[in-house]
Amino acid sequence: MDCLHWVNRDSYLPQGSRGLKAVTKAKLGYDPVEVDPEDMLRYAAERPQAMAAYSVSDAVSTYYLYMTYIHPFIFSLATIIPMPPDEVLRKGSGTLCELLLMVRAYEAAVVAPNKHQAPSEASFRGRPLEAETYIGGKVEALESGVFRSDLPTRFACDPTAYQGLLDSLDVDLAYALEVDAKTPLSSVTNFSEVRAAVAAALGALRDAPVREEPPLIYHLDVAAMYPNIILTNRLQPSAIVTDEDCAACDFNRPGKACLRPMEWVWRGETYSASMAEYRSLKAQLEAETFPGPPGAPPRPFYALPPEERARLLKDRLKAYCQRVYKRVLDKPVAEVRTAGVCMRENDFYVGTVRAFRDRRYEYKALNKAWKGKLDGARSAGDALAAAAAADMVVLYDSLQLAHKCILNSFYGYVMRRGARWYSMEMAGVVTYTGAQIIQRANALISKLGVPLELDTDGIWCCLPGSFPEDLEFAVAGSSKPVRVSYPCAVLNVMVARHNTNDQYQTLVERTDGAGRAVRAYETSSQMSIEFEVDGPYRAMILPASKEEGRLIKKRYAVFNHDGSLAELKGFELKRRGELKLVKAFQAEVFAKFLEGASLAACYAAVGGVADRWLDLLDTQGAGLPDEELISYISEATVMSKALPEYEGRKSCALTTARRLAQFLGDGRIRDKGLICNYVISARPVGAPTSERAVPVAVFATEPAVARAYLRRWCGEFADGRDPAAPPDVRAVVDW
Repeated sequence: MDCLHWVNRDSYLPQGSRGLKAVTKAKLGYDPVEVDPEDMLRYAAERPQAMAAYSVSDAVSTYYLYMTYIHPFIFSLATIIPMPPDEVLRKGSGTLCELLLMVRAYEAAVVAPNKHQAPSEASFRGRPLEAETYIGGKVEALESGVFRSDLPTRFACDPTAYQGLLDSLDVDLAYALEVDAKTPLSSVTNFSEVRAAVAAALGALRDAPVREEPPLIYHLDVAAMYPNIILTNRLQPSAIVTDEDCAACDFNRPGKACLRPMEWVWRGETYSASMAEYRSLKAQLEAETFPGPPGAPPRPFYALPPEERARLLKDRLKAYCQRVYKRVLDKPVAEVRTAGVCMRENDFYVGTVRAFRDRRYEYKALNKAWKGKLDGARSAGDALAAAAAADMVVLYDSLQLAHKCILNSFYGYVMRRGARWYSMEMAGVVTYTGAQIIQRANALISKLGVPLELDTDGIWCCLPGSFPEDLEFAVAGSSKPVRVSYPCAVLNVMVARHNTNDQYQTLVERTDGAGRAVRAYETSSQMSIEFEVDGPYRAMILPASKEEGRLIKKRYAVFNHDGSLAELKGFELKRRGELKLVKAFQAEVFAKFLEGASLAACYAAVGGVADRWLDLLDTQGAGLPDEELISYISEATVMSKALPEYEGRKSCALTTARRLAQFLGDGRIRDKGLICNYVISARPVGAPTSERAVPVAVFATEPAVARAYLRRWCGEFADGRDPAAPPDVRAVVDW
């Protein structure tokens, strides 16, 4: 079993944190033994025991990673997917999704369609179409700066929005209790008191809309957004129908309620040439002959393989457009289209998604319950019960992760190349509906507080500190109160108002007056798209862009109230191959954002750390040993291919690899996976950066050899040191 497949597909770890060491730290919570690759050969000869310990450390961490996470995860998936464990681990999530759908289709007596093949010649408005897709979810950064729950934030709220909340207060609270909490309004004993407290808070915010007060930092996101959009609207590839499909349907009647029109945004790129010019170019190719295999006569165009014909035609079309129109493609075109969704199509696809979603919710609830038991056992000092509870937590966590993996694939699968159930319209409808939900939420939050960042399925925001939060309702006959999140209730009512499907139809069996079983479609309202709230948090940090008027998306740090990082996105600290200098600075600076009793004091604490690291650059690492300085300012890149495969390309890593070959020998860099560790030199002056990369390994060689190669690569080299001493990296680097 190759654990790396699980790490890449199912661990949800960032791209740069998927090596064994990083995964061990993230998942098992300890630091394994590490040895620098440059030292391995020397250690094997001089310190074999250290290398043996390193090898055992890797084996131990791999074993416990497998037994703790991967083994129960594979078992969980193998009970769902009709494949052996090794295949379950190695196949992509789209393949697993398709295999599961084929099983469900067989059980529902539905014939599985052939694999999708894109049309070879498509056009749009009289021009050949190069590519077409749909516009997906929108991610947008709205603010930058430091937002802390203990520092005042300026709010300029909209009084009419707060008056709207007051007008709909009864409806919002009733919806939260009866629909979200499944609690009858008649059983609540303190509804009037809670309502009065909320109304007073909203009234105060309406009467004083411009204020400065500590904010409530929330992440409001839609739980399992895309699967729930699919379920609410009965979306499935086979249910996307055209007017021709409806015309041939037995249920096609005036005023029919079985067709639900839904909008999506199509996006296409067309060539500059017209279809008439395209057909002329194709006719030219059909009149030509092309070289065949050695010794064989030339072949006509129609005798070529389809892939080669398509390539030749595309190359000829691109060359023609460039020559005649001075451009290959026109600007991309986007247009809103309407897809018809049949509410009476066999619902095997929707049923599969619903079963997965409900089962995942069940496992998440069990996971939460066992976490509570684990905390109880630890506080009671019962080691055996704690160990048993910890095992159950891992089991249910792996089960819900297994279901999350497949659940998230049902949306992406419909646009997979070669999918049996392929539908661009369905994918477009899902993402457009999701984007509309988030945009409406943003419009409302903009009037009530300050939106900070829009995700695909949620919104980070600051609400005034006096905004109503968690409400507790006492229920007759129960000692436990019902807790309701008021921000969630407001958003859920808004979503229900715009996204409830009143046309949902289900095939049911009934008995008529004569006692015979008859089948009929039952119409109902369906709505399972709901917001959930995470927070409030202690702080959210959003960095500014270096360009005025632009903001950086998907780059922020969020802190819990205990000072720990709740979420870190987009920073170099999580990436592989970035400068250690930047990583070390970020690791130290994040905690400083929580210091200071004012915003100015906070920035002063952060600036103190920044000044100290800038001093390292300004003084060119004075006082640091050469080895430590090199570790801070060098960059590392892993070459995914062998050096000959990069023929004709230029990059710092390729220059480093070629120079490593010069003083280590070609044999050392023949294979892929070479780690290129380099610094950028200041010379030759005026040369491109990609040609000024110097391998770090040269500074560890004999001084005479190192100086000879540095003179060859840099043109001139003088560091003021004794020629018998190692060269000074400070005299080489482009500071």
